[in-house]
Amino acid sequence: MSARPTDTTSESPVLPTRGHGVERGPDEGRDDGPEKTAGTAAESAAESAAGSTAAKAKGGGRDRYFDLLRAIALFRVVFYHLMGWAWLPVVFPSMGVMFALAGNLMARSLDRRPALEVVRGRLRRLLPPLWLLGAVGLTGMLLVGWGPGADGRPGWWWLHLAFWILPLSDPPYGEGLPGVHGLIGDDWAVDMAVPLWYIRAYLWFVLLSPLLLRALRRLPWPTILAPIALSAALEFRWLSVPGWRLDSVLVDFGTFGACWLVGMAHQQGVLRRLPRYVVPSLAPAVAGTGLWYALSHGFEEGHDLDDMPFAQSLWSFAAVVLLLHISPSWSKWPGPLRRWDRLVTLLNSRAVTIYLWHNLCIVVVESQWDRLWNVPGLEDDAPWLLTSPWAQLPFVWLLTAGCVVCFGWVEDLAARRGPRLWPDGRVRAGAGAGTHRA
Repeated sequence: MSARPTDTTSESPVLPTRGHGVERGPDEGRDDGPEKTAGTAAESAAESAAGSTAAKAKGGGRDRYFDLLRAIALFRVVFYHLMGWAWLPVVFPSMGVMFALAGNLMARSLDRRPALEVVRGRLRRLLPPLWLLGAVGLTGMLLVGWGPGADGRPGWWWLHLAFWILPLSDPPYGEGLPGVHGLIGDDWAVDMAVPLWYIRAYLWFVLLSPLLLRALRRLPWPTILAPIALSAALEFRWLSVPGWRLDSVLVDFGTFGACWLVGMAHQQGVLRRLPRYVVPSLAPAVAGTGLWYALSHGFEEGHDLDDMPFAQSLWSFAAVVLLLHISPSWSKWPGPLRRWDRLVTLLNSRAVTIYLWHNLCIVVVESQWDRLWNVPGLEDDAPWLLTSPWAQLPFVWLLTAGCVVCFGWVEDLAARRGPRLWPDGRVRAGAGAGTHRA
């Protein structure tokens, strides 16, 4: 799952806001049988981010409702990072949705396989796309002169590069770096680093999931609500965080932990045990409280829910509970939605790639767009073309599609599938009845 100011909830060193690049997760290969086809789509991202695209299952099949939610979340992230509209995370809280869907899938996997095997499989699907981004990004940063000396840091600081391999904390990146040969603007590394908070948060949720699932089974609602209580304690300074780099981990857990746990609870049947009127009655009140808190603390463009962890925790939790309460469990698309099947399948199959690379694509497009100011007559005759992000949107998606083709195959290799350039579920001529390869 935008351009935003400094995000105090997720980065250390401070990353630019969640609004500038957030959301997604990996693929569930073995739960649904041998090899997943493109029609059943690889896991998404970030969940993240980057996240996961497998199905919520009764009987092991894909749930197209979940696929649709994940695709909308990813599209909203890209749209928000370009437009920067504060109200977009309110209309659809992509991050909460992605964490909930990933939590649902994680609980499903833990029901079927040993915990260590599930965690190892998640890491295998999540990390290779990050490593590819790191290989490209670190090479670019080093070529333009970035290093420990550039920031006045000691030589041992190079050890922090290990966070590009296992992102238990934010990987280091260069601030204030010059652009690259006129192709990309200054400070591009900061924009590249924006999505990484989600990868870190997702990794911690995966590692903690076996313990969270045990707690959920013993004390369902105290466990689900505990992250919101943590977020409140941090917000109102009832709790201080002593550890270095631990603050961002705890803030993320308080902000989105309830969403992850609600996803797990939905898979375990906890929500189904509630009377049908409970969720529609209480969720709007919780969401209203979160929105009221945001509005009373300077909610505006440039300072939105992504900068307000407590408000975000309430709003996202309420929205996720409502969406899972509706949960129609589509094994096939309803008629009006069938036309979107290939697009939704593609977004789910390449969610990690899109999430990790789209912010750099936005920076490249914006950098090239600035050159139009030098075109004679445009400033006087078509100023809207120079200032409107709407005109840039098709080029952002076109460049992102190029990243899907160039880098998306890593998601297939991570999931132990044959690499595909454009996995939108289209049946290739001559393919077997059960094989959908793009």
